Amino acid sequence: MHDPAFNFQNLNPDTILDALWDTGIRVESGLTALNSYENRVYQFSDEDRKRYVVKFYRPQRWSDGQIIEEHDFTRELMDDEVPVAAPLLLQGKTLHHYEGYRYAIFPSLGGRQYETDNYDHLEWVGRFLGRIHQTGRKKTFHQRPDMGLSEYIDLPLQVLEACTLIPRRLKENLTDSVRLIGTTLQKYWHTQWQPLRLHGDCHPGNILWRDGPLFVDLDDARNGPAVQDLWMLVNGDTQEQRIQWDILLEAYGEFSEFDTRELALIEPLRAMRMVYYLAWVVRRWDDPAFPASFPWMTDEDFWRRQITIFNEQARLLQDPPLQLMSAFQG
Repeated sequence: MHDPAFNFQNLNPDTILDALWDTGIRVESGLTALNSYENRVYQFSDEDRKRYVVKFYRPQRWSDGQIIEEHDFTRELMDDEVPVAAPLLLQGKTLHHYEGYRYAIFPSLGGRQYETDNYDHLEWVGRFLGRIHQTGRKKTFHQRPDMGLSEYIDLPLQVLEACTLIPRRLKENLTDSVRLIGTTLQKYWHTQWQPLRLHGDCHPGNILWRDGPLFVDLDDARNGPAVQDLWMLVNGDTQEQRIQWDILLEAYGEFSEFDTRELALIEPLRAMRMVYYLAWVVRRWDDPAFPASFPWMTDEDFWRRQITIFNEQARLLQDPPLQLMSAFQG
């Protein structure tokens, strides 16, 4: 989990300032740390009072080629007039290196919170997700991965099996619950979808509102089914979800076709995200930011609840997929 030779603890203000100066930007004020677990992100103003955000990438997560693929996709979206936070092209490149660190600089684009219960907001987001996928379908990532059970279930299971945070008396039950999800997914996860480049982590926290939606943080971009960028925006009871899906897909359909068979992937994708997320926190436990932010991971009751949640999700995987109320068929 831990690389003792290289971690974010060595990323001090002087190093950040020198890295920015290396790209020709002189920091005048700010250098305020923003909320980000996976990477290190700071906001600042330059000597012309322009505001920027710099992101330092976690070592050993993505290769340079994979980061550049994300950057190219983001800038392609920007060129297609999709409101997205894209890295700046400085000195002819978007990915920069300084003393072993890799980083990118973005314009600072503020906005208010996306309103999850606002149908107008949902309609706007649906439209722009259709446009994102319109661009995403032009080609696929070659270096970034495809969504699948290996990355989201098999590898996380190995992490959890080696995890020392899980109480010994609960570990077998916990890993058995993950295996149950995995074996159940073998029946219900299918790959008869057209892969396209996705945002990958399109939850409400990655959408800002500035007279319309602004999509940020494509760090998890990868190839996958279109529904991956949609399902995290839908919430509430079954009736409410049907209403939201009808709004979302009608707006989405103005720019992209949606195969309604992908609705059967909602619960599999939810299960995959749950397992992957838990293993992600475990993998990052040696980063001091994680124990401070997830203190409940050391409580036995937390792991008992996880077993219950995973077993319930395995059951939900066997339920019939959501049926839309409208005649929309993509």
